[in-house]
Parts: sequence; structure tokens; C-alpha cells
Amino acid sequence: MRGNFNNILVTGGAGYIGSHLIERLKKKVIIVDNLSTGSEELINKKSLFINEDISNTDKIVNIILKFKIETIIHLAASLSVEESVSNPQKYYENNINGTISILKACKSSCVKNIIFSSTAAVYGDQKKGKYNENDLTFPENPYGLSKLISEELIKKFCKLNKINYGILRYFNVVGSNYKKNIGQINSSDHLFKNCAKSIIKNKKIKIYGTDYTTEDGTAIRDYIHVNDLADIHLIILNYISKKFSITINCGYGHGYSVKNIVNEFLKYNKKIKVIYQKRRSGDASKVIADSNILKKKFKWKPKFNNISKMVKDTIVWEKYLDSK
Repeated sequence: MRGNFNNILVTGGAGYIGSHLIERLKKKVIIVDNLSTGSEELINKKSLFINEDISNTDKIVNIILKFKIETIIHLAASLSVEESVSNPQKYYENNINGTISILKACKSSCVKNIIFSSTAAVYGDQKKGKYNENDLTFPENPYGLSKLISEELIKKFCKLNKINYGILRYFNVVGSNYKKNIGQINSSDHLFKNCAKSIIKNKKIKIYGTDYTTEDGTAIRDYIHVNDLADIHLIILNYISKKFSITINCGYGHGYSVKNIVNEFLKYNKKIKVIYQKRRSGDASKVIADSNILKKKFKWKPKFNNISKMVKDTIVWEKYLDSK
């Protein structure tokens, strides 16, 4: 682990990304999670788990003061684009108000650093395909909007209170660390997870939308392995702890279409049928990370950027869940 970070609080630490990050931290951290989407199974045994909602500002204040928290990694959020379109209020309450609660709790405290999990959904669908951190933001769904508003709140708050921040815009996170028994448990609209379930249970795979402005008509995304994403958090945490702040894309810089991904999964079970349905509201045609800052400024070299490995890791993890 780079740096010597003291007293870290991870909101959403019982979730998919949080569990991988905490495994990488290799030290005891404080986890705050209400388990609405997180799982007790993913809680790192070396950490202190507190079952609490981040909207309870007073409780968060007490935790920060009691454990002398210096760094907050804020991952807790509602994450589904599809659900955000049908229930936007949930996303404004959980994501925006939850972030406001965390920031209020940090005021006049010992917190020096905040890492925030944002999303490529803040860019929307500008027909660019590849996006860098300085591009304009036009989120097309409540999920992306809730994250963008949270970003702006964090920037303003941190500037006023002399706190360092790192805003990480995740692209599409996949894979697992099945050797440590951590992976994705709760998700309803995640392509990799749904494909893995279909392969194992011999069910049909659904592709939403074949009329996108892409070569094969299906949406293109930049998929990043969760282990590489966890490492990026450590790199950025080390950077901001030296009194810097940054907003950065977390992706590989190249994309795969939905059909590409489905075909990769079909190698494990060629009998599975694929059915096509109309595109979902709020989905962009092509979203790929311009990751030049990550690669050039931080000399970042991904270790798990092989699509076959990402698919395999997802299937192995899903088989583990299915066998329980």
C-alpha cells in the first residue's frame, strides 16, 4: 500500500467495489453501510463494521470524532441507471442528500481527504464516444445527475474547508476477486452479472437496443476490472494526501459492444439463446474513458485489462454464489 494513511472511513464498504478496495488497503478501516445493497458476506473481517445510514449526520459525526477519521472514501449510493429513471426521487435522496450528510459531518473535524465514487454517466451521450475529464457534462439520467451534483458539492465544500478531494469517475466495473471470496452480489441491470447467471442457469440473455450508432448497433462501454479500480483508489489517495485535489476517469481507454461481451460469455455455453429488446431509457450509445491523465501523470499500468479474464472472473464468482 502506498502512503501511511490514518483512520479511514469507507461508506458503502460492504458493497462490491468497497470490499475489493478494503482488501487492497491491507489495514483496519471503519465501514459504515446500511446493507441496503451491501452484504454482510463482503465485510472485511479485519475492519470495524457499523450498520448505519449515511443520512444520519449526527451518528456520522460521532464516528468521525470517536475514531479520529482523517480520510473518507465515500462509495455509498444507489447505482442503477434503469431504476433512477423510474424512481428519480430515490436517487436524489440517497445520493445527493447522503453526500450532503457526509460533508456536514466533516465540517470542523479532523477529516483531511475525501475520495468520491462518481460515474461516467455524468458525461451523458454527447456523440463523442471518448471523454476526458475536462469535457462538458450532460447527464441523461437521474443517476448521472445525482453524481454530478454530488461532485460539485464536494468541490465547493472541500475548497471552503481546506480538504483534499479525489473524484473518481468509474466507467463500467466488472470482474471479481473470487480467490478472496469477494465479488458482486446485488445488481439487477449489470450486463456481466446477468450474462454469467444466464450461462450457469441456461437462461436467455437479453440485449437491450440494436439501433445505437455503433458498428453492430449495440451500446459500447469501457469495462474496467474491479481489482484495477481498487488500485486506482490507492494511487489517488496517495496523491491527494500531499494536499492536491483531482477529478479523474477510471477506465482503460477502449470499449466493447454489448454483442462483443455476450459472445465472449457464449464461449462458456453456446446453447444459450439471445433475445433482443428495445433500448432502455437513459442509456448512451458509446462511452469510453480518455485515461491519459491516469496513464501519463500517474504512470498507471492496469494488471487485469483482459476481457477474457474479466468474463472468467465473473463466471467463477457467479458459480460460487450459485453453489451456496
